[in-house]
Amino acid sequence: MSLLTELPMVTATPAPPFQPSSASASSHKIEGKIDQDWLRQLALEAGADDVGLVEIDRPDLEKDRPDILNAFPHTQTLLSFVVRTNREPIRSPARSIANLEFHHTGDQVNEVARTIVKQLGAHDIRALNPAMGFPMEMDHFPGKVWVVSHKTVAIAAGLGQMGIHRNVIHPKFGNFILLGTVLIDTEVTKINMPIDYNPCLECKLCVAACPVGAIGADGYFNFSACYTHNYREFMGGFTDWVGNIADSRSAKQYRQKVTDAESSSMWQSLSFGTNYKAAYCMAVCPAGEDVIEPFTANRKEFVQDVVKPLQWKEEPIYVVPGTDAETYVAKRFPHKTLKHVGNSLCPRSIQGFLDGLPLVFQPQKSKGLQATYHFTFTGQEPEQATVIIRDQILEVLKGHHEDAIFFLTADSQTWLGFLAKERNLFWALLTRNIRIKGSLKFLRSFARCFPN
Repeated sequence: MSLLTELPMVTATPAPPFQPSSASASSHKIEGKIDQDWLRQLALEAGADDVGLVEIDRPDLEKDRPDILNAFPHTQTLLSFVVRTNREPIRSPARSIANLEFHHTGDQVNEVARTIVKQLGAHDIRALNPAMGFPMEMDHFPGKVWVVSHKTVAIAAGLGQMGIHRNVIHPKFGNFILLGTVLIDTEVTKINMPIDYNPCLECKLCVAACPVGAIGADGYFNFSACYTHNYREFMGGFTDWVGNIADSRSAKQYRQKVTDAESSSMWQSLSFGTNYKAAYCMAVCPAGEDVIEPFTANRKEFVQDVVKPLQWKEEPIYVVPGTDAETYVAKRFPHKTLKHVGNSLCPRSIQGFLDGLPLVFQPQKSKGLQATYHFTFTGQEPEQATVIIRDQILEVLKGHHEDAIFFLTADSQTWLGFLAKERNLFWALLTRNIRIKGSLKFLRSFARCFPN
């Protein structure tokens, strides 16, 4: 999900200044806690379409809590809110139209969050608003670059549940929303709990519309397929593009790798805001009280009007060679143009390598493989890990478990250099910076599951 504009510079009309109403004037604290109704009304008047509140100690936030407290150690409450997007622009096959909607709604989310923080500050309540999307902490790339996981907070705050397409579906607005979060230093009188049902219809239209097969009908999500195509002009795709420039000996050779249209699209993203290549899963989702009627009234017509134009669109599809996505596009969308690109999810630490394996794992390429691998890393980042591939399912465990069929021991920096294509595997084996035990066929099978 997310953004762009067309050639002329577009200037958004500034929002009218926030005018505090009775919510701002009334008593805002009860026994030292912020009154929930007062806070909710303040957020709605600032421009939010729905609001939820969750305490920092909620178990649902356990994984994100350290990053939240690192950004704002005083956090006691998280205010989650949604701002609706316009549906028809996002459904348009013209991605400039869809991205314009993402951009402007994203700007609105940031403005709403900033207004909430400003109003809370006027009442001596400290608060902080992380960005809706970008800018992020890019010094952490390719690791976690976001300060707050807006989806996790929104679900905990009762604003929806995750659909099989990995977007939050609001009970009323569907997935046609963008999310914002405000960190607040004070407790509230009442918090919200997750809704007790999932608005997802499991209609599988997102599965049918995804151009790279990233969404499985069984609920499996191929992160790397989505990331490689939809986010082509974001972080990793940009570094791959720069690599193409650096590796080209001439303008002619560069144009053999990158078309003029692709160069222009990258320029547009750099100049006006990064362009999402698809987000079709969002476009076709019929869930939500405000959205569902056309789908239930005439499903065939809905598919014809909303899904088919995205499926029929002729466009380049970016895939890493040897991935499940490459096979899927060739079979499912032969009229779309396959464009081979490099794998931009290159780890820079051993922990990043282990954490990243589930993100780049290709289930279809692992078919028939039943193997357990033991990894032992030495040097700057000593670590032991077990990787189990069985029945097209990947499991990564800390330490050594089970009887392995293949053993790899490597100096950590040498291994990372090999993954980045900066070190030669043959030379590393010759100098024993990388040592293996077991049949090489299992190493080749492992590599097939994680194409680079």
